[in-house]
Amino acid sequence: MASDDRIQDADPHKPEQALRFSEILANLAGDESRERISVGDILASMDDRAIAALIFVFAVPNCFPTPPGTSSVLGVPLIFLTAQLMLGMKPWLPRLIADRSMTRTDFAAMMARTQPWIIKAERMLKPRLRIFATPLAERLLGCLCLILAIVLALPIPLGNMLPALALCIIAFGILEKDGVWTIAGTATGVVSLGVVAGVVYAMVKSAIYLLLTFFQ
Repeated sequence: MASDDRIQDADPHKPEQALRFSEILANLAGDESRERISVGDILASMDDRAIAALIFVFAVPNCFPTPPGTSSVLGVPLIFLTAQLMLGMKPWLPRLIADRSMTRTDFAAMMARTQPWIIKAERMLKPRLRIFATPLAERLLGCLCLILAIVLALPIPLGNMLPALALCIIAFGILEKDGVWTIAGTATGVVSLGVVAGVVYAMVKSAIYLLLTFFQ
C-alpha cells in the first residue's frame, strides 16, 4: 500500500509547483558544474518572469553602499529592462549585456548576503489586488521604473539607494502578482524621486551661490 501511495504522489500528470525566485537563484549559485553565472543564465532560468527578476538582480546591489561608479554600470541594463517592461515586450537582452558574468563563487557570496532578505520578502508576498499587477499596470509601472533607472544611473549623491529599493519592491510585486507590493514600490519610487529632486535643487542652488560669490 505504501508503494502505491508513493506512485500516486509521483503522478507525472500532476502539475509541478513553480520554483520561487530565491530557489532559482540558490540553484544557480549551488550548481558546481558552472564556473561562471551570466546574465543570460538568469534570463533563461526565469522564463516569463525574467524582466522583473533581472530588474531585481541589477537593482539590489545599489541598495547597499557600493564603490563609486557602480550605479552607472548597473544602471544601463536597468534602463534597457525597464524600457522593455514599459513597452510590454518579451524579455530579451543584447549579447553585450547577456554575456556579462561573474564567477559562481562571487555570485554565491552575493546570494548569501541577499538571500535571507529575499526569503523574508517572499513569505510576505502573495497574489492579491491583481488589478495593480495586470499587464497594463505592469506597463505603467515600467514607465516609473524607467525614470528610476535613469536617475539611478546618473552620478547624483543619494540618487541610487532609494530608487534601487523602489525597483526591488516593484520587481517583487510583479514576480508574485502582489498588488500591495507594487503600490508600496510605487510610493517608495515617488518619495525617492522627491528626495533626489531636493538634492539636485540644493546642488544647483549651491553652485549658483558659489558662482555669484566668486564673480562679485
